[in-house]
Amino acid sequence: MPAVPSPEEISAVAAFDRAVEQALERVRGPALDKFMYTLSSLADHSLLWFAIGGARALRRTDPGFAVKFGVAIGAESAITNGGIKSLFRRVRPEPEIAEGPLPYGMRRPITSSFPSGHATAAFVAAVILSKTGRGGPGWYLLAALVASSRVYVRMHHASDVVAGAAIGVVMGKLAARWF
Repeated sequence: MPAVPSPEEISAVAAFDRAVEQALERVRGPALDKFMYTLSSLADHSLLWFAIGGARALRRTDPGFAVKFGVAIGAESAITNGGIKSLFRRVRPEPEIAEGPLPYGMRRPITSSFPSGHATAAFVAAVILSKTGRGGPGWYLLAALVASSRVYVRMHHASDVVAGAAIGVVMGKLAARWF
C-alpha cells in the first residue's frame, strides 16, 4: 500500500497544481487549444506511440521491433491503468465543459487522475525510441508536449503528469533493456 501523505505534503502538491493551472490560464487560447487538444487526442490509447513504433519498424523492415514496442506500451498501460491507478482515487480537474462533447475529439476518461497514463506512455516510448535510434531529444520533447497537453486540456493535475513522467522513465529504462 502507498504511504499516506501528510497534510503538509498534500498542501504542497495542491499549491503546485494551482500554480501550474494559473500559469496555463495566461497562455490558453484558440491557436494553442487546437494544437494541445489534438495532440492529447492523438495520444489516446497510445495510438500516437503505436503509430511511431510501427513506422520505425517498417522503415527498418524489423517486425520484431514493432512487436516488442507494442508489448512494452501494452505492459505500461496494464501496469498504469490496471494497477497503479486502482491504488489511487484522485479526482480529475473540473472540466471547462461539464456536459456534451469535448472540443477537438477529446474524450472523458473514467479512470483515476493519478498518475497520468498519457505521460507514462509518452515517456516509456521516448526512452525506448531514443535508446534504439536517432532523435533522442526530439522524442523527449514530444513526450513532454503530450504529457503537458493533459494539464492544458484539464484532464490531469500537473502533479499527475510529473508522477506519470517519472514512472514512464523508470518503466522505459526497464523495457529498453529488452531491445
